[in-house]
Amino acid sequence: MNLNQVTLPVHNMQQCTHFYRVLGFLQIVDTEHYARFECPNGATFSLSLNENPQQHGVTIYFEHEQLDEWVEQLQQKGITFTELPQDKRYLWREAQLQDPSGNKIKLYWAGENRLNPPWRVEKRK
Repeated sequence: MNLNQVTLPVHNMQQCTHFYRVLGFLQIVDTEHYARFECPNGATFSLSLNENPQQHGVTIYFEHEQLDEWVEQLQQKGITFTELPQDKRYLWREAQLQDPSGNKIKLYWAGENRLNPPWRVEKRK
């Protein structure tokens, strides 16, 4: 089985669709209450209007091999980061930001360590 997509709650659809388009995602669906985007690898994610903002523990990750250059390009477009790219102890390089509705986003590059870290427990046969 494969993950189809993740849906994030947002309180301002127009601000958030603009934000994700600035990040470079292609918009597939655009309604007042729902939007869906395509990633370069064909995966999708969506936004769902939730006018009652609430704190939640969702974090969405977007992978890019040229992470540092991507972050620089986004900063030039006015995107603000809460954490610039850093090497993490779990062997990923990550930057962190939030969308206009407060959803936490991590931009990262993990290379081979995404699926095969040195401490991987199980492998496919």
